[in-house]
Amino acid sequence: MLSLMNDTKWDELRLAMYGLGPLSPKWRTLHVENGHLSEWDGEWFYHFLNGGYKFIKWVEIAIESPAQRQAVLTELAKVHVPGESTETGFRVLGYAELGVEVDYLA
Repeated sequence: MLSLMNDTKWDELRLAMYGLGPLSPKWRTLHVENGHLSEWDGEWFYHFLNGGYKFIKWVEIAIESPAQRQAVLTELAKVHVPGESTETGFRVLGYAELGVEVDYLA
């Protein structure tokens, strides 16, 4: 696995999502080593930071409205993070398999 994010980028993502106020989305993470999928959480300022970022394989961001989707995508593009759009929101990648092409959200 190749690490795609560092603590600075995770912090930029965390603060951007927190800064959306009422449009701030819910998130969940997948642990890169043990495969644990966290519960959905909406608190970005403290909870997302809790435990550090080292083991986040990806963070899934849930979208509830078109306005929220646009606001989140705008912030993801500003932060310039690797990931993909999904049917229910976005997935920001912390790690990728070697040789796998990765796009950035824009």
